[in-house]
Amino acid sequence: MFVLAATRPPLSFLGLLLSLCFCAVLSACADKAAQGQRLSAGAVVLAFGDSVTHGTGAAPGQDYPTLLASSTGWKVINAGVPGDTARAAKQRLGALLAEHQPEMVIIELGGNDFLRRRQASAVKEDLRDMVQQVRRAQSIPVLVAVPRLSLLRASVGALSDASLYAELAEEESVVLLDTVFSEVLSRDELRADQVHPNAEGYRRLSAGLLKQLRNSGF
Repeated sequence: MFVLAATRPPLSFLGLLLSLCFCAVLSACADKAAQGQRLSAGAVVLAFGDSVTHGTGAAPGQDYPTLLASSTGWKVINAGVPGDTARAAKQRLGALLAEHQPEMVIIELGGNDFLRRRQASAVKEDLRDMVQQVRRAQSIPVLVAVPRLSLLRASVGALSDASLYAELAEEESVVLLDTVFSEVLSRDELRADQVHPNAEGYRRLSAGLLKQLRNSGF
């Protein structure tokens, strides 16, 4: 008696066609998403943050939002409030989104929370709330990584980003502009004080953020 060996049926023509269509749809969606990230001249960008976004430590017009606007042609709105925390800032974000309807929001917050010794987990959830507010407004959220203040590490030029920013960026699939802020504050010649850049520091900060934005497709 002969026993026929079981064989796997070949992939049907319909199955193959469906697989090819699925791949094409994914590719088209990816292309559309990439195109949607390209901001034209005149695009409204909200720079949302604390005293570093405001430009404390340098003269008017030397803040990073003004420099970013001059380099790109974007309309960059400086919504930096000195002393602001992530916990407080999330309450004022909604009104700004409604008023300006930005295409992109650059979020630079957390430094004052660290100075107040708030738990990193709490700061992270406040930032997550802001990212989600921005997305609900159909805008693109971008995070700026902020260093944890350490006078010892600052004195030897070795500040580094707080880890919560990379964690949140991965969890929320959001663009992260990292290292540049920490590098600026690690250099005496680029600082007005321990927590604020000077004019040259803001120039370096703006250039570094713009380079990373361009590398991300904006």
